[in-house]
Amino acid sequence: MSNFFMKFAVGLVGDSNNTNINIPTLSAGQVLQNGLNIAYFLAGTIAVIVIIVGGIMYATSAGNSGNVSKAKNMLLYSVVGLVIVIAAYAITNFVIVRFNS
Repeated sequence: MSNFFMKFAVGLVGDSNNTNINIPTLSAGQVLQNGLNIAYFLAGTIAVIVIIVGGIMYATSAGNSGNVSKAKNMLLYSVVGLVIVIAAYAITNFVIVRFNS
């Protein structure tokens, strides 16, 4: 692994004695897939945080109907959003794999 970093650093700085450095390149599909995976991870993380906050709000609402409905809406919308993110992940990975083959 350190060999990769050494080659990468030499590639950035430049070495007149060794010009045959192979730095791995990514295809457009791989870059797209990596970017989408990061976006899905962030969206999923936010949805889980909203679920936790909604659960805490529901538990601490003390019977206040306004707070209870607000917490239920937070839970419902975050779960729906999480399902949409999972579906989008499955669909885009299916499409990317089909077109990269």
